[in-house]
Amino acid sequence: MPAELLLGIDVGTYSSKGVLVTSAGEILRQHVVPHTVSFPAPGYAEQDADAVWWADVQAIIKALLSDGFSGEDVAGVALSAIGPTLLPLSSAGRPLRPSILYGVDSRAQAQIGALEAEIGAEAIFAHSGMSLTSQAIGPKIRWLREQEPEVWAQTATLTTASAYLSFRLTGRHIMDHHTASHFMPLYDPAPRQWTPEFAVPVLGDSDLSRLPELGWSDERAGTVTAEAARLTGLREGTPVAVGAVDALSEALSVGVVNPGDLMIMYGSTTFFILVQDTPTPDPRVWTVGGAFAGQHNLAAGMGTTGSLTRWFADEFARDHSTGEAYDTLFAGAATVPPGAEGLLVLPYFSGERTPINDPHARGVFAGMSLTHTRDHLFRAVLEGVGYGIRHNIEAFRDLGADVRRVVAVGGGAKTRTWLQIVSDISGEAQQLPETTVGASYGDAFLAGIAAGVLTRADLASWVRPADMILPTAALKPDYDRLYGLYRDLYAGSRDVLHALQGQNSMGRS
Repeated sequence: MPAELLLGIDVGTYSSKGVLVTSAGEILRQHVVPHTVSFPAPGYAEQDADAVWWADVQAIIKALLSDGFSGEDVAGVALSAIGPTLLPLSSAGRPLRPSILYGVDSRAQAQIGALEAEIGAEAIFAHSGMSLTSQAIGPKIRWLREQEPEVWAQTATLTTASAYLSFRLTGRHIMDHHTASHFMPLYDPAPRQWTPEFAVPVLGDSDLSRLPELGWSDERAGTVTAEAARLTGLREGTPVAVGAVDALSEALSVGVVNPGDLMIMYGSTTFFILVQDTPTPDPRVWTVGGAFAGQHNLAAGMGTTGSLTRWFADEFARDHSTGEAYDTLFAGAATVPPGAEGLLVLPYFSGERTPINDPHARGVFAGMSLTHTRDHLFRAVLEGVGYGIRHNIEAFRDLGADVRRVVAVGGGAKTRTWLQIVSDISGEAQQLPETTVGASYGDAFLAGIAAGVLTRADLASWVRPADMILPTAALKPDYDRLYGLYRDLYAGSRDVLHALQGQNSMGRS
């Protein structure tokens, strides 16, 4: 019997997930492996590529291919992962340090300033279609070169999470165009290739050989090597797709592939992908490549959303297990009136990405009184995220982007209370798909294309809508007023929040 099953794996911020799927989109098996993130210093976020990413992938494949399934059944594999991340590799292809994570890691602010001074902020935007922010990898490469010269001296390849995992399976260094777009200013989105134009300020020379090959997410990166087959149980020679950043695979998993489709991914962070036929560059957001050849995406991302609710549960619901804590908190928040009876939260607990692009922003609880309870505080946290989501959607529309359909995905999208709050605040209806497995499901589809089992047109039979969250019209005036106060709160407290960043080390010896 020929191999016909598809295997998709996504490595997220706090867990990795894999699915085994038929070519018709039927999920046969799922497996999840939790893991942690390291925060070695304020503004730093790191993860170990082998002990976390690769170990998770091996564990997931072995779990999926046990008890009746084997590598002989798998027609294709695709992986996605958090991104963009920066991982330096030796000439032997081994990590030289923990990976520096995406926009939640804001260590390279000095390097952003240096690159803007040397190249020019306007020149960078004109070249890349984006401004330098904590999401950009170019400044982090320069940080590595300046701050860890001993690592830099050994660096033969500069890669990212999904590309590293593809390399571990195939032995080939290749990165998808969407992720490469964030390696600015080393990537030129017009010819869609690496460019030496601004390489010297970033790399110290014009040698681009440290950068991987480029490909589209549904293209074939290679096939499983004998060594990878030995470590995973996959069949040697199994096709492997180029893969993608997790958010892009998540969008694919719910059919966000047509111009005007907007995905809101409720994860540890909240990520937005809007499919476009013509790009609309703007400094507030990110203009990047899509999953398929010729596609454009307008992308955006908040810094702490699901990770904020996790922090709240860990700190203020310690008397419950994790699952019980969330159930209790969301049930309590549902009993609190809209507006949390005068509470307002800025959800910038690790700085904020789009649209304010302020790594020095921090969280604020405003309007607290002795009458407020834990339920009020949690309701205000959920509403704070809702205001941030509205802020990003407004930024898209302000720059002339066409938003026609909003699809909600991710772990947070399983909570009706939160989705209703976001729709009420933003005024946007949110469509819920029938299957919301996540990015790994989109990866399985990419695996099918790379293996020649599927075509892009087959996605229509994989994805079906299930429900729609509609905004409550009667709440619009109150939430419009509170949204204005949310914007004012940040503008009025920004200087204080920035000044407080210098006080982090007070009292430490």
